[in-house]
Amino acid sequence: MRRSLFVLLVAACGVPALVAGAVPPAPNTTGPAEARYIDLLDLHGTPTSATDRRFNLFFDAGAWYGYSLPARDEGTGFSGPFVHSLDGGRWVGRRFAAWTIEGAAGKPLALASTESHAGPGYLERTHTSAGLTVRETLYFADAWHAVARIEVTSAGRRDVHLRVEGEAMGGAPRAANGMVMQTLGKRSYLATRLLAERATTASAEGPHYRLQVGTLHLEAGKPVTLYVEQVQVHDSAREKPPAIDPAQAWERNRARWSGYLAFADTARLPGVPDDHARHVAAKAVITLLANWRAARGDMRHDGVIPSYSNPDFNGFWAWDSWKHAAALARFAPDLARDQIRAMFDWQRADGMVPDCVYLDAKENNWRNTKPPLATWAVLAVYDATGDRTFLAEMYDKLVRYHRWWWRARDHDQDGLAEFGATDGTRIAAAWESGMDNAVRFDGAKMLANGPGAWSLDQASIDLNAYLYKEAEDLARIAEMLGKADDQAVWQKEAARIQAAVRTRMFDRERGYFFDIRLKDGAPVRVYGPEGWTPLWAGLADDAQAQAVSKVMLDPAKFATHMPFPTLAADDARFSPIKGYWRGPVWLDQAYFGVEALRRYGYAAQADEMARRLVQNARGLTGQAPFYENYDPLTGNGYQSANFSWSAAGYVLLLTQGRKEP
Repeated sequence: MRRSLFVLLVAACGVPALVAGAVPPAPNTTGPAEARYIDLLDLHGTPTSATDRRFNLFFDAGAWYGYSLPARDEGTGFSGPFVHSLDGGRWVGRRFAAWTIEGAAGKPLALASTESHAGPGYLERTHTSAGLTVRETLYFADAWHAVARIEVTSAGRRDVHLRVEGEAMGGAPRAANGMVMQTLGKRSYLATRLLAERATTASAEGPHYRLQVGTLHLEAGKPVTLYVEQVQVHDSAREKPPAIDPAQAWERNRARWSGYLAFADTARLPGVPDDHARHVAAKAVITLLANWRAARGDMRHDGVIPSYSNPDFNGFWAWDSWKHAAALARFAPDLARDQIRAMFDWQRADGMVPDCVYLDAKENNWRNTKPPLATWAVLAVYDATGDRTFLAEMYDKLVRYHRWWWRARDHDQDGLAEFGATDGTRIAAAWESGMDNAVRFDGAKMLANGPGAWSLDQASIDLNAYLYKEAEDLARIAEMLGKADDQAVWQKEAARIQAAVRTRMFDRERGYFFDIRLKDGAPVRVYGPEGWTPLWAGLADDAQAQAVSKVMLDPAKFATHMPFPTLAADDARFSPIKGYWRGPVWLDQAYFGVEALRRYGYAAQADEMARRLVQNARGLTGQAPFYENYDPLTGNGYQSANFSWSAAGYVLLLTQGRKEP
């Protein structure tokens, strides 16, 4: 039985070998624009265990597997692959596309030097020996195919023998018909083969495998190119990877990345050197695309995970998705649309959208949802693309989600909503806010609304500001879709929420917006970013905005070295390093803070806070990855590295949305 499965997988991966003369010379890897964006992140690392996540990785094109440059530029080839869809992520290979060249006498040529770099959309290593240069470039043709291009150039005429080697981790590969197969799970596998101008052979022993080609006849200055293809399939019963032309795939890769880099070149921010702004924007693009995962398993559309560096983050989360989509809309609008669809694929009949979705739908979290920013994200796609068809596709789904909030999360039916849960637990209700351990929820209790619907005993200011903006945005969409009656309904609802928030949730004595208790309407006087959400949403009056901005710009509270922490710095419970939502800076809330100031005319102050967010995040203009959150006093990054919504926040800070022609 195992033998027949192996044969079946070989057949499924079979693509005709390249014929003689079919491999064109490779173009130069980098052009002038790309040269500015080399090594934005340090992608060197060699795994010491199957779960080693100490270093950054290279993913692209939605692939669920990635690679790195070997540590200390050791040997040839690349580290990997790391397969993110297995057990939360694990290494299944220690080395891919390593090669050895032997001269006519059969003696391996010693390397004189090795240089390795991470470029936008590829990894590249250049090795030299006596009169010989070998350049190997690793890139993704699509979400299934990784390709290592090996280009051999000699200073003079010579014959050499080349073999390609690899090393698996956690399983023994098998060889047949010129291909190496590694079983990863019941229906998951990894297939590796060498594409050359002539027939190749494959062999495997233990964790090691070898791919060989006959004699290469080198002419002076004329490169000979071979390709090593690695295919990763998550579910062979559902997936049929298409055949690829590796040379054409490289050209498409370059065209795609040229568009991304042209976008990064538009980054600007007053007070920040243009090269710093472009550097951070390009690194943000690279980070978001490294976390791009194609539709697999029960995930029906592509999307972006929060971070490949954290084993808990191998799904799509709702409010992460809304922020990712808003940023992606500016440079990868197709992916932005799919990111939104991926969550709404699982919308229930009553309108609820789950907190997060996974490869296995049994793991989806229905205990809570996340703050209602989906309509904002859909409009971000429209503002970047002018795509009214997408508005029409999403409108009814957005309406159902919006109305669900008022049915399931307004305990006393007073027109102000509360965060809550489907299972009655306070932890799930806090998750629903997105601010898991925020101080404002410390004394909150749960109240039953009905079957599968519970609320906290306090109405949250950010939730109601989001619902106000959603009503405003739904009115705008309805107008564009010619739904005049709907437009009037949404405008009326927005006016109602605005009046309720202005009169009941603004504390005139403190000059700030707070959550309020349901039993008596008393403010929950905790200074957090939720208090400036009404300014971001545009529902505060000018006097309220002036008072709130004064609090936001107070160095003792929020105008810190890296501004806009999640708890005022003068609060006794302020914990900037390990506080999670009790002091660190989160880029989504910081971005909303900048936009809140800008919306009410405080442009110079908004620019200064944005400048601090860029310049004072330690290492951001160097090689440091984006972190989940930051210390407002030092700018040090903490929690998960390569964090997508931090990258998204910087995209939104540094660039402008634009409509495509």
